[in-house]
Amino acid sequence: MKVTEFIDNKINRLPKGFVFTYDHFMKEVNSREAVIKALNRMVSKGKLAKLSKGRYYKPERSVFGVLEPEQYQIVKDLIEKDSKPIGYVTGYGIYNSLGLTTQISSVIQIGRSTPRPSLKRGRYRISFVTQKNRITKENIPLLQILDAVKYIKKIPDTTVAKASVRLISIIEGLDVKDQNRIVRLAKKYPASTRALLGAILEYILGNQNRELMNTLNPITKYNINVDSRILPTKSNWNIV
Repeated sequence: MKVTEFIDNKINRLPKGFVFTYDHFMKEVNSREAVIKALNRMVSKGKLAKLSKGRYYKPERSVFGVLEPEQYQIVKDLIEKDSKPIGYVTGYGIYNSLGLTTQISSVIQIGRSTPRPSLKRGRYRISFVTQKNRITKENIPLLQILDAVKYIKKIPDTTVAKASVRLISIIEGLDVKDQNRIVRLAKKYPASTRALLGAILEYILGNQNRELMNTLNPITKYNINVDSRILPTKSNWNIV
């Protein structure tokens, strides 16, 4: 079977929007150059679309034109390796999915333990933030919440007051095990994040979390500007 015919048959079995590189074919085809030429010919014929250099996908078309792949497909190589998480999507996309904003952004932010420079894929700019905690499937949802707490003043198309109300609801909805885990994870976040989380948990549970309180300097003030009518416990955590 010719290289082009083999690649064509394999692509026919791929779901639309699936992002891949030439490596997807290298177990069966020895020539990297032949694979790249075949893929680029398919792009020119419209059978494939190019996301970025060396990255292709099988396009899905609508009345509005070619649909871009889902965000997971765009960044999957940056957040997974050998089926294990090495990063996670955070930032604007997560703020939207958590109900903190309705704004959709062309920036995808990824939390990773090791920093790396930003890059461009399709219409998206991908940036990276450093995560000091261990990244696991169990931790990721809690790290995403903590990132929202950390950047509460930077969440677009909302106010600190509205974001606080939503975060209180989200954290209140966690089970006891996850509330305890989020406290442990918060210890590797800035003091202002720990203070705001502590105030939220005290408001929800009715008692101070000494584990968090003991990590804070008792004379440091945290300028978060959350309304005391929304978070009446804020003064206990030196939040102004």
